[in-house]
Amino acid sequence: MTIIVTGGAGFIGSNFLFHMLGKYENYRMICVDKLTYAGNLSTLEPIMDNKNFRFVKLDICDREGVYSLFQEEKPDMVVNFAAESHVDRSIEDPEIFLKTNIMGTAVLMDACRKYGIKRYHQVSTDEVYGDLPLDRPDLFFTEQTPIHTSSPYSSSKAGADLLVLAYHRTYGLPVTVSRCSNNYGPYHFPEKLIPLMIANALADKPLPVYGKGENVRDWLYVEDHCKAIDLIIHKGREGEVYNVGGHNEMKNIDIVKLICKELNKPESLITFVADRKGHDMRYAIDPTKIHSELGWLPETKFEDGIKKTIRWYLDNKKWWEDIISRDYQSYYEKMYGNRGEA
Repeated sequence: MTIIVTGGAGFIGSNFLFHMLGKYENYRMICVDKLTYAGNLSTLEPIMDNKNFRFVKLDICDREGVYSLFQEEKPDMVVNFAAESHVDRSIEDPEIFLKTNIMGTAVLMDACRKYGIKRYHQVSTDEVYGDLPLDRPDLFFTEQTPIHTSSPYSSSKAGADLLVLAYHRTYGLPVTVSRCSNNYGPYHFPEKLIPLMIANALADKPLPVYGKGENVRDWLYVEDHCKAIDLIIHKGREGEVYNVGGHNEMKNIDIVKLICKELNKPESLITFVADRKGHDMRYAIDPTKIHSELGWLPETKFEDGIKKTIRWYLDNKKWWEDIISRDYQSYYEKMYGNRGEA
């Protein structure tokens, strides 16, 4: 089995590669990554010398390059993690999100049509459903929940999802789509909430929290997500969408306070900043479908996963310190330095 994994130098993609190479001795994994700010080649160091692994620096929007790779490798499957994925960045510059997340997806599927494929899998997000009210804890996103996007990022992911499902209906392309809740764990890029708070707390820097920190997210440990995708690409029904959720709902402010407690840092570091435009209030996934059809359930409780995650960041300081010492610092100042306290 040969599988092309796009965006494999990013957070979830790299963890998926580690999972697959560790589980399947006879699988060949081809990592395709453009190595934008969020793609980090050092993340892949543990598998660079693996005989079943190959890295290819390539933009999924490069049709000629993608076709050439398909012709050479003749993949059995494609798992598409490649995406611009940060909401704040999409508000600043929507166009790159439309290009990568929609046009890049189209190029990959056209290659699948041209060269043949057993399965194309699109990794999506629960953000395509919009948000849920805080005062209705009984409501959850199901696969039948209408798409109702809030940001250029989620709109671009929803557009890609619809395109994938259309390719299945129009061309018979064997596809599946997964929509997951917020992931956390090792190799998470430092602009995201949990690693940002860990890095800032360790440096005794302010911990910027949007609004009052009341926003609720459903947190999924990245390893559990990788196991879900593994199941879907092997056993999931073609043309189907599967929601992958952690049943770990937490307010942002409670997560930040928990990180402070674990690192023995004062909560006085918390700084409330002006809220994000169009900020979704609550995400919560109902994973009944993937559980009943494929037997998947999240294995990692948040209180255990967050401790493992914090320990990883303590043990791997060089990885994230190298990232935040580069261009990321100027972006950070732009996003949080000028918002002022809310």
